This record gives sequence, structure tokens and C-alpha cells, in this order.
Amino acid sequence: MMFRRGFILFLPRLVGLLVVACCSMSIVYMLACTPKSDNQQLALPRVHGPTVKEGYEAILQEREEQHRNYIISLKKQIAQLKAELQGRTEQLKNMQNQYPDSLDIWLDHSNPEKAQANLLAFLRSQVDKAEVHSGVKLSTEYAVVPFESFTLQKVYQLETGLTRHPEEKPVRKDKRDELMEVIELAVGNLNKPEGVSKAKPRVYTASDFVEGIYRTEKNKGTLYELTFKGDAKHQFKKLVLFRPFGPVMKVKNENVNMADTLINVIVPLAKRASKFRQFMQNFREMGIQQDGRIHLTVVYFGKEQMNEVKSILENTSKSANFKNFTFIQLNEEFSRGKGLDVGARFWKGNNVVLFFCDVDIYFTAEFLNSCRLNTQPGKKVFYPVLFSQYNPSIIYGHRDSIPSLEQQLIIKKETGFWRDFGFGMTCQYRSDFINIGGFDLDIKGWGGEDVHLYRKYLHSNLIVIRTPVRGLFHLWHEKQCLDELTPEQYKMCMQSKAMNEASHGQLGMLVFKQEIETHLRRQKLSSKKT
Repeated sequence: MMFRRGFILFLPRLVGLLVVACCSMSIVYMLACTPKSDNQQLALPRVHGPTVKEGYEAILQEREEQHRNYIISLKKQIAQLKAELQGRTEQLKNMQNQYPDSLDIWLDHSNPEKAQANLLAFLRSQVDKAEVHSGVKLSTEYAVVPFESFTLQKVYQLETGLTRHPEEKPVRKDKRDELMEVIELAVGNLNKPEGVSKAKPRVYTASDFVEGIYRTEKNKGTLYELTFKGDAKHQFKKLVLFRPFGPVMKVKNENVNMADTLINVIVPLAKRASKFRQFMQNFREMGIQQDGRIHLTVVYFGKEQMNEVKSILENTSKSANFKNFTFIQLNEEFSRGKGLDVGARFWKGNNVVLFFCDVDIYFTAEFLNSCRLNTQPGKKVFYPVLFSQYNPSIIYGHRDSIPSLEQQLIIKKETGFWRDFGFGMTCQYRSDFINIGGFDLDIKGWGGEDVHLYRKYLHSNLIVIRTPVRGLFHLWHEKQCLDELTPEQYKMCMQSKAMNEASHGQLGMLVFKQEIETHLRRQKLSSKKT
């Protein structure tokens, strides 16, 4: 009985001890078995485990192992990304080779920084393709792309509209390549499948092209509208394409010192002493007094008027204290190419800029600087388009109303025209002239030798700078086309003669002069009657 009563009294204490023991065991189990997160602080070592120092070392080793495994995993991911990037790069190169000028392939609009880098790479490739760093071999004199010159106030551009070239043959290479590229791109777009269709798609070719129009806004881009044959007789396919222009890029920034750059002006001459006197007035003012870095070489054919020409040259030398001239006399028939070739090869000094000139040319000091700036040995030659003066007696009517020469030299539609068919006035370094082979000395008389030299430069790797210049004029003179010229030379001479007289409007006024006078008389009579 006593035992049972004592057991009953001890039972609550036993239950309490058991509860405390169970709770303690639960806490120890949670501390030992709960997994650690990455940002969890270091857990305390277990009560019955190793020492505190050994516990911390074990935990650090465990965390170090976790970091090592994490780094290994990152390296595997980086290797996979590199392999994927290399594969994408190969795909991009293949696409660029197939469509080298398609900018859409380069641009990823989801990644602006990458798109900008690819755009700059594309534009730099366009600069490399353009005739910036080296010349491009061209087939004919019509294939060169002319520059247009300008100042802050005016633009001096070549007019090649209906009055000059109503149909361009042959088409310039850059324009032909541009339009063919657009047509091929349009054909490729037409042949792309649109949606899901069971019908066999039609295959378009360039022969389906009907016509196209395009215009260029120089600060925006070029718009193309192309029309192709449709599926039926009166149906058509029309595509609109746009070639955007990129931003202006700096290609070069350099200092150019022309203080010691000498120009050797070479003038072939036979007779024409009065014209030479006029030329020397211009040479003295612009070449000697204003520029001062100039040499004159006169190659004279025959002996007629030779003493008068030499006297003009010597008088200019004395009055202007000018010693930089050379006079060469040849006892043979006049040949412009032969005279220029002899004058160029006669020079014995350092490499010099040669300006091939004629006695009926007027130039300014600004042109001489343009001559220097647009030539570079082994790099560039300069073929300026000069402004050719019309017949002053037609322009100004009566001879007593003709102004002075300086006042006549105004670049206007009524006073002259850009002589874009002439290639005789040119600047190049002597080394380039010698290396290209000089003139064809088999050409005699007038015309042909300049085009032959021009084509030599076009067929080389030199850059040909072709641009109208405001400081170079061809003075009007009556042109004589001699009977001994070849048929081709005579035709060229007559074409040049016709172009020299006046504008179409002015010549039209001469042709219809009688009708105009009749009309004026009728108007005068009718006014008297009223």
C-alpha cells in the first residue's frame, strides 16, 4: 500500500523529467540536423562534439568545399557560354559574307550597346570600301565619281541634266553597282515565303523588274521604289526600300604644311605672242606677287614669234625680279603632249608639283593652293573642272560694252559653263607622271593626249580628284579646227568650238533674231495705230 502511494506521488515528477528530456533531445536534433543556407551564420559546435576550435575548422572546411563546387559550376557555365558565342559568331560571319551590306543583320535592338558597336564597325567597313584611302581602277573617263566644291556661300556643282547628258552611257560604276544591289535585295525579299501556303511559291528574278525611281536626301538617305511584274497581266509587285546614311565619321586629322611646296607651271606654245602677253600678266599677279612658290616652264615649238615670246618672258623676269623660269625651244611641229612631256622631264630638282597649263588659261592664287592640297605623291592627282568663258561679244552685245577681263570672270549660267569634257588642266607630282609613263608621244596636234593620260591614272591605284574649281578659267578665243587633224580630232575640235560660243538661250536668240525683230516692229506699229 505504501509502495503504491509513493509511486503515485513520484509519477508526476517522472512525467515532467521525461518531457524535459524529450524537449532537450529535440533541440539538440534540430541544431545538428537542420541544413545550413548560404547566408547562414556559423553554427555553434555541438555540446558533446569536438572542441570549439576544431568545430569551427570543420565548419570552415565545409563552407570552403561548397564555394569550390560553386566555382567549378560557374566555370562550366562560362565554357558553355563561350562555345555558344563562338557558334553565334560563325553564323554572323556567314550571314555577313552572304549579305555584306545588310545593316539589319548587324543590329540587335535588344542590346543597344552591341548594336552601336556593330553600327560603327559597319560604317568603318563602308569607309574602307569607298575611295578614301586608295584609288580604285576604273575603265573609262566617264566612270570617275566627280566631287562638288563649295564655300560657305555657294556650291559649285556639275550640271549633267537634259542640256548635257539626257542619257548616261556608260552608266557610272558606283551608280550601276548601287542599283543592281537594290534590285537583287528586292528580288530576295520577294522570294521570301509569306505565311504558310500549300501553293508552290513563284520565284522572282531580275528579269521581272519593270522600273524603279529613287531620290537621295544627302543628310538622310536614299529612297527606292521598285516595280516588278505581278501574277497576272495587269498586276504588279511594288517594293519600297530605304538606305539610311550613317553619322559623319572622322577619318583623318592632320596638319598640312605647303610653305615649301613648289609648283612648276608648264605651258606648251607655238606663236600666239599676244595671248602669251596676257597670260604673263596673270602669271605675274597671281603666281609671282601673291603666291611666290612657283616656277614657269615654256616649251616653244618653231621659231616664228619666238623672239617676241622670249622678250615678254625676260621683261617680266626683270620687272618682277623673277628668275624661276625655263625656256625650251623645239624645232618641230606643235604637239601639246610632246611639249608637256618634255617640260616635265626637263626638271632636275626635287620632286615637284606639275601644273599642265595652256596660254589661254586664267588662274587665281587660291587655285594654286587647291593644286597643292589635292595632290600627294603616290596617292592623289588633281583633275579640276575649269569654268569656260563664252564669247564676250555675244554675251555683252556690242564690243564697246565689254567689261574688263576681271569683271568678266563670273561663274554664272549666262557667262560660261563647266568644261567637264576637258582633261587638259591637271596637277600631279612629277614622280607620279614619270611612273605612269607620261604622254603618248604618237599623238600629234590638238586633243586626245590629255584623255590618254587621264585614263592611265584611272587605271592605276592613285586617287583621281575630279571637281569644279572657282579659280580656274578658260578664256574665250576663236577656235580653228585645222584640216590636217584626224577625223576624231576634228570632231572633238568642232564640238568644243560649238560649246564655246554661248548658252543655248543666247544662241537661240541669235537663231531667232529675225523673228524677234519682226515681232518688235509689229508691236511698234500697233502701238502707233492705237
